[in-house]
Amino acid sequence: MRWFWIDKFVEFERGKRAVTLKNVSIVEEELDEYLPGFPVFPNSLVIEGMAQTAGLLIGEVSGFEARVVLAKVGKAVFHRHAFPGDQLRYTAVVQDMQKDGAIASLTSHIGLELQAEVEMMFAFLDDRFPSGPLFEPINFLAMIRAFGMYDVAKADGQPIPPPAFYLAAEREADEAYPTGPVNS
Repeated sequence: MRWFWIDKFVEFERGKRAVTLKNVSIVEEELDEYLPGFPVFPNSLVIEGMAQTAGLLIGEVSGFEARVVLAKVGKAVFHRHAFPGDQLRYTAVVQDMQKDGAIASLTSHIGLELQAEVEMMFAFLDDRFPSGPLFEPINFLAMIRAFGMYDVAKADGQPIPPPAFYLAAEREADEAYPTGPVNS
């Protein structure tokens, strides 16, 4: 994942629901280049932010061992544009999860106003595709830590820790590149 279209998780309930925030800023190049002279956040990037939210919600169920990809956008209805200064609140709800994929419904709100409604289908890649993680473990853990996902993640009311595999990769990186005390 090179570009992030979410800024922060504010809710995360394993396999059920996640809520993220995206702050739309005038300094984002995409606003300049999409419709010159009319700084609007592209709807395609709203969909991508929603897909990142739901994809992380769905992938976390397996400890990110299942390789989850967006397979299809079944429905997308936009009620208004997002402009610089707006804060998008994405809510993803898992509707169904099977062994080969999942379906999620998502909404985007700006304040109390409904901005978009989207249905997405995700596939779990099987052995027909190259094996291994989709992302480098240490980079992936750094990304989801930056989003604050594990700060709010819960399962049955209890905090969810990062998967052991990712914590081991983080420890290995820390041992390989020790930084020492910051204020020494």
